[in-house]
Amino acid sequence: MTATHAGRRAALAAMLPGRGVPAVLVTSLVNVRYLTGLASSNAAVLVREDGTATLATDSRYIEMARDLGIDVVEAPDTAGALAVPGAGIEAAGMTVATFRRLGESAQGLVPLEPLAELLRAVKDEEEIDLLRTACAISDQAFADISGSIRPGVTEREVARILENRMVELGADKIAFESIVAAGENGAIPHHTPTGRELRKGDLVTLDFGANYGGYHADMTRTVSLGEPAAWQRELYDLVAAAQKAGRDALAPGATAKEVDSAARAVIAEAGHAEHFRHGLGHGVGLEIHEEPFLGPSRNGRLEDRVPITVEPGVYLPGQGGVRIEDTLVTRAGGPELLTKTTKELLVL
Repeated sequence: MTATHAGRRAALAAMLPGRGVPAVLVTSLVNVRYLTGLASSNAAVLVREDGTATLATDSRYIEMARDLGIDVVEAPDTAGALAVPGAGIEAAGMTVATFRRLGESAQGLVPLEPLAELLRAVKDEEEIDLLRTACAISDQAFADISGSIRPGVTEREVARILENRMVELGADKIAFESIVAAGENGAIPHHTPTGRELRKGDLVTLDFGANYGGYHADMTRTVSLGEPAAWQRELYDLVAAAQKAGRDALAPGATAKEVDSAARAVIAEAGHAEHFRHGLGHGVGLEIHEEPFLGPSRNGRLEDRVPITVEPGVYLPGQGGVRIEDTLVTRAGGPELLTKTTKELLVL
């Protein structure tokens, strides 16, 4: 992908005119990977206005870096090796400690708003293929372990079974620590799995994903252990309707607020506005949460080829909750669904 990475650096360089800087020093390791292909724990890249670039890394990664078709320097202090007066820096990516360590080299550096992150929001088809594989692994893992979601098994055990299955199916690793929330714990959107045993009558929410080729899948399913009570079925059907409304609203040109509102209005009209307090979704890619974000206070319009989640939820404190989440890609002809397992309520 050296030509692809060179094209990304050229796109970043094209964003610099008018910002008063001759180059940008990229220190976010995720952005370095996006721009160069180097996945490491210590690297930086200087991208100049003319599109040329220099990558710095230490001795552990230098041989890999030399195969990437970019000018390379070996240095343990990667930011220090590349800092030049007047360069832009990632205001959200460079730590105060790094800035201070640069000393005189930091003089004249210009903090910039996120730039590489904006480029990363729109994926090329090779990136989407990696995401598609990550989502397919996640789908299959959920289908394969559904028989393990049963009374007497703990939340923590279900999480480990699910995560192990994703790796067995080819995931490089899990995309994030899985959420398994049973019964009353389902009212906590980011519940950490515990030793709480699943019981008949529980709604169980599972939020999980595989990482494949550096790209993160993200999906959530809520299942019922035994026939659901009337309130559980009603709650599930409400969230399913909201989730469909959000999915249907995804389109190039739609605003983040509009998509969020499409789903949020369904929940509000049912009298549960106060029980849905997080944003509707977020971009996925080299990070599990990245631009763009869908929410009532989010700005900006969606573009074509943006992988994004749609994940409304209703959470009833002390009682339980439901969340349904898919990863989709915005397309001119309608969103492409990457997580395809059924969104019908599974009764196990």
